[in-house]
Amino acid sequence: MADAFRITVDELKRRMYAGEDFTVIDVRNPQAWAASETMLPKAIRVTPDKLEEVLPRIPKNKPAVAYCT
Repeated sequence: MADAFRITVDELKRRMYAGEDFTVIDVRNPQAWAASETMLPKAIRVTPDKLEEVLPRIPKNKPAVAYCT
């Protein structure tokens, strides 16, 4: 497994606009998710306690970015 690292929102935006393909995993808690006006298209929505159940749906051939509050 590759080493995990942090990426800023601006860096992610820049790389996405440049055409890089990411799997985005939204692990915000239910309250934060419901209150947010920001929903990334195609993001996989999962609470941290259910992440293991979702792992088979996460492509292994591209970077994955998880975000939370």
